[in-house]
Amino acid sequence: MSVYELTDLDMSTLLMEAYDLGDMINASEELNDYLFWKKEIEKDAEVQIKVNQFLKKKEIYEDCERFGQFHPDYHSALEEVQKVEKELNELNKVRKFKESEEKIDLLLYSISKTLAHEISEEIKVPSNNPLPTVAGCGSGGCSGKCS
Repeated sequence: MSVYELTDLDMSTLLMEAYDLGDMINASEELNDYLFWKKEIEKDAEVQIKVNQFLKKKEIYEDCERFGQFHPDYHSALEEVQKVEKELNELNKVRKFKESEEKIDLLLYSISKTLAHEISEEIKVPSNNPLPTVAGCGSGGCSGKCS
């Protein structure tokens, strides 16, 4: 049956299943963990101080970045941003938040991939992972299905 042949009843069933899936995601341990750590970092004074420091350093860096490495303060501004970012990432609550963020991202990616591949294995599912696990032609792992 094609998409165009779906009746109103089929569409309402599909929508109800989608709402159920959304409810399951909202009730998941991954989402609860993410929301917990998000609140923790929002109310932690030390984290907020570091976030503000990072934003200020980033603003200075972005100003320098307009001229690139030819700006006299470019390299020092970049180093300052990286230093504050490292300090921020070393805070326990920030680490926990980022871990929970990765878990919820993986959950959503897995769901998206499952749905897409139920329709066709050819559907590409975007991921936030900068180092994809599936080898493609660009990585030298071509399966021969690319054309």
